[in-house]
Amino acid sequence: MLTAIIVAAGSSRRMGIDKLFAKIAGKPVLAHAIGAFECADCVTEIILVARKDRFGEIEKTAHDQKWTKVRSIVSGGEHRQDSVRAGLEQLGENVRYVAVHDAARPLITPEQIERVFQCCRKHGAAALAEAVTDTLKRADVDLVVAGAVDRHRLYGMQTPQIFERKLVERAHRGVAAKRVPVTDEVSAVELLGGKVALVVNDDFNFKVTYPRDLILAEMVLQARRRRS
Repeated sequence: MLTAIIVAAGSSRRMGIDKLFAKIAGKPVLAHAIGAFECADCVTEIILVARKDRFGEIEKTAHDQKWTKVRSIVSGGEHRQDSVRAGLEQLGENVRYVAVHDAARPLITPEQIERVFQCCRKHGAAALAEAVTDTLKRADVDLVVAGAVDRHRLYGMQTPQIFERKLVERAHRGVAAKRVPVTDEVSAVELLGGKVALVVNDDFNFKVTYPRDLILAEMVLQARRRRS
């Protein structure tokens, strides 16, 4: 049984508006992300973690989209890891695997979710990732180049990240006990000494962060529709 925790509790400070409710291809960013998990055969249920003041809009979107897998909507915490932990607390007894996904990644597909899940079943933990192709430089405090970063075998982490339930719960308990900030579940599992297999992604799955990303996401979705 795979439960997806979709984190939608961010403040969107860099966007200037609540990016999760910005429209792309006729639907909110949030709806595209949730819709992929709704359509993924391997996903049994979905737990949404959101800001309390957005519950009404999310419930309306869920009704409009006729989602059947959304089991609960819970309040997020101050930091992302707090929000994920709030989702973990909602897991039912029979849940064996847990997927964590950022709602700000609307270009995820059911096929990508399935690939990561199958890898997790084999290794116990898996994450979608993209190989770094840009030249990387380290800068000093004055934004002057201070050195190069070797990009060989460097990968940018994406979501979903999928884990055996006991592993991700143990990782989050460790992070909470040590009061260590982490930006994703791969980092939490790493601190525990666990290993995470990467599923290399060559399709678009970027995180909507700036206004320009909405334009790019719209173009990707339109292109996918034409191909299909």
